[in-house]
Amino acid sequence: MNNFRYRPKDNFIQEADWKQLFVLTEHWKSDLLFFADDIKFLHDLIDKYFLWIARKEHIDKVQEIEINLLNVDRQNSLLLKKTNKHLEHLEALIDDPFKYDAYEFRNEHEQLEDDLSDFLKSFRKNRKEVFSITEFIIDKEELVRHLDFSKIKNYA
Repeated sequence: MNNFRYRPKDNFIQEADWKQLFVLTEHWKSDLLFFADDIKFLHDLIDKYFLWIARKEHIDKVQEIEINLLNVDRQNSLLLKKTNKHLEHLEALIDDPFKYDAYEFRNEHEQLEDDLSDFLKSFRKNRKEVFSITEFIIDKEELVRHLDFSKIKNYA
């Protein structure tokens, strides 16, 4: 849980006012949108290098990574929806502090933070795997000999 915080530790969530929690949640939303773009890039990277794989064991490893990445992508989408809903609730609380049970809402906020932290761990692990496998493919599958360097010269 300690990897995703933009807030001081201790009882911040239980003591912060609604506007502070709103700002914190906006940061989370911004990060989730960034991660969505990064996940798209990782999918593109896998697709680009997947074509050059010759060995079945490498194909199997890439497929496993792609499945894990799809799960992270779904997790990101769900968290983005939850975060947007949470922001709506915060806006309602800012307008009418008695709209929701404050204690229950703050517990939900903590749970959302825990979910985001778990997501971040999965995201980082998958990102590392994607970069490792693409580096491996470049090194072991001799990708460079398959490239048409005449096209690259035309851009220089």
